[in-house]
Amino acid sequence: MKAIRIHEFGGPEVMRLEDLPIPSPGPNDVLVAVKAASLNPVDYKTREGKFPPVKAEQLPMVLGRDVAGVATRFGEGVSDIAVDDEVYAMLPTDVGGFAEFVAAPARLFARKPRSLDMVQAASVPLAALTAWQGLFDHGGLRSGQRVLIHGASGGVGVFAVQFARAAGADVLATCGGAQKAFVESLGASRAIDYEAERFEDLARDVDLVFDLVGGETQDRSWAVLKRGGALICTVQAPDQAKAEAAGVRAERYMAEPSGEQLAEIGRMIDDGKVQVKLDRVFPLDQAAEAETHLQNDHVVGKVVLSVGG
Repeated sequence: MKAIRIHEFGGPEVMRLEDLPIPSPGPNDVLVAVKAASLNPVDYKTREGKFPPVKAEQLPMVLGRDVAGVATRFGEGVSDIAVDDEVYAMLPTDVGGFAEFVAAPARLFARKPRSLDMVQAASVPLAALTAWQGLFDHGGLRSGQRVLIHGASGGVGVFAVQFARAAGADVLATCGGAQKAFVESLGASRAIDYEAERFEDLARDVDLVFDLVGGETQDRSWAVLKRGGALICTVQAPDQAKAEAAGVRAERYMAEPSGEQLAEIGRMIDDGKVQVKLDRVFPLDQAAEAETHLQNDHVVGKVVLSVGG
């Protein structure tokens, strides 16, 4: 099978298209013929050696955390997925998705939303699970609350705005000026142009700040939170002294694979409550160009690799 693998940490030039054996599914695993795989910032951070769970002694490794494809074979103990089922998943850190086949625990997979094609489905898992777990599992967002989402036009932000609106929250969101109309079309009651407007002048009494940006944006967010609120971040550990002074809870988290949550997200997509936004699609052999685009350009939505025919 063809796969994109790295043998050392570095820039896009370390990504190699190689021929590798098709993996064999172990107990409770499913072997999936990959049709599409999406890119996430964790992919280029892993490639650069900046993602802590990955160490040099684990190289060489196949990159990629998101896949959509067709179940082809199973290990012992798998009973809830059948051959030829169309499935999608966020993969664990020790399984790479930029490949024509992947073998991973069946419990991490869910059936692909019927309303999406493979490329669209591959764009969902990590970004959607990051948004879902940040808002609900860590943020405790409930109907009637107000949430401020930073980085709302990116891969995770697009899902976060829609999930929060579907949950009955009042959604404020920061994004570039060119994306304001798009973000409001997703369900934000107010999209704030971070280049021309100060969100702290427009957002008040916020129950939850969902921070996908970090840095100065995070530091300015304490002032908009209610006492008893929460600041949840994916990219930077919040300052606990500042959280205590503001009277709020603050944490950083990393999303975990979950087939159960993906099944619920898939139902929302098929019910028309959540839409998918694609930025660009590249073939597998242009994975380096795709990562360069994701890392350096202003991406709106998801970047996806088309893998199988």
